[in-house]
Amino acid sequence: MRIFRHYEELPDEFRGAAIAVGNFDGVHLGHREVIGEAGRIARTAGIPWAVLTLEPHPRSVFKTDAPPFRLTPFRLKARLIEEIGPQVLIVIHFDLAFSRISARDFVRQVLVESSAAQHVVCGHDFAFGHGREGNSELLLQMGGDYGFGFTCVREIRDADGKPYSSTRIREYLTSGNPAVAAQVLGRPFEIEGKIVQGDQRGRTIGFPTANLDLGEYIEPARGVYAVKAGVVEGSRTIWYDGVANLGLRPTFGGTRTILEVHLFEFDGDLYGKPLRVAFIDYLRAEKKFDGLDSLRAQIADDGARARHILTSVAELSSARAR
Repeated sequence: MRIFRHYEELPDEFRGAAIAVGNFDGVHLGHREVIGEAGRIARTAGIPWAVLTLEPHPRSVFKTDAPPFRLTPFRLKARLIEEIGPQVLIVIHFDLAFSRISARDFVRQVLVESSAAQHVVCGHDFAFGHGREGNSELLLQMGGDYGFGFTCVREIRDADGKPYSSTRIREYLTSGNPAVAAQVLGRPFEIEGKIVQGDQRGRTIGFPTANLDLGEYIEPARGVYAVKAGVVEGSRTIWYDGVANLGLRPTFGGTRTILEVHLFEFDGDLYGKPLRVAFIDYLRAEKKFDGLDSLRAQIADDGARARHILTSVAELSSARAR
C-alpha cells in the first residue's frame, strides 16, 4: 500500500479510484465494511482502491486540552488499513486552516480536482467540511453534479443489535471490558510503542517488565490484564503470553500512567525495541500493597490467572478454526 500525505500530488496511476472516506479511528468492523465496499466497487470497475483519512484526528485539534483518546494512532491505523487490501492511503493533514474549508470545497478540491474519484464510499454518519456541514446527502448530490458514483454504507450492527462504533469501544475499554471491545474491533485492542527505560524494580522481585508510555492512546481502566505481547523483529512479530499492569504504581508512589508488561517464557533484552501489547482480559483493579512480599505474591497469582485465561482463549480459537 502506498501512502500519500499530500492529496494535491496524487500520481495519475492512483487517480480515478473508488475511495473510502472517514476518520477510521479503531479500524473496527464497521470501518472495515466501508473500506471493503470501496474495494468491491474498485475490483468490479477495474479501478484503483483507495482510502482517504485525516491526521491528526480532528478532536485533538479542536480539543487540545482533552486527554488522549485514540484507539489507533496513525502508524497502527495505517497497518490495519493495509491489511484490508487497498492500494493507496491518502492522508490529509488536518489543522485549523483545513477545518475552515467548506464541505463543497472539500468535495471539489480533494475528491474531484486532486483525486478524480470515480466512486466515493462513506459510513452513514460521516460528516465533513466546516462546521460538519457535509453529509451523505451532499455527497450524493455533488456526485451527480461532478460525475462520480456514491455509496453510503448503512449502520452495521452486531448480533445483539448494537452498532459498531469507536465510542462504544472506548466505553468498554475505560470500564475494564477489553474482551467485549475486541468483539467490536474484530481483534484485541492493542497499544504499540518503543520500550522505555523503567526503574527496574521488577527484576529485583523476579518479574522483569517492559515499560511503555501510552502517548496518544486512550487510557483503558487501570489495573492488571492478561495480554499477548508482540516483539517486533524487522518485518515479523513474535508473540508471547504475558501479564501487564496499567496504572500509576501506587505502591511506589508513581505519578504518571505506565504500561508494564511481563512476558512469560522470554529471556532477552527489549530496551528500545517496538512492542505490541494486545489486551485480552481484565484481571483486577490496581491497588497499593504494604510491602514487596505481598506485591510479589499478588503478581505470581496474577500471572497464574493470566496463563489460564490465555490458554483457554488459545484452545477456543483452535476449536473454532477446526
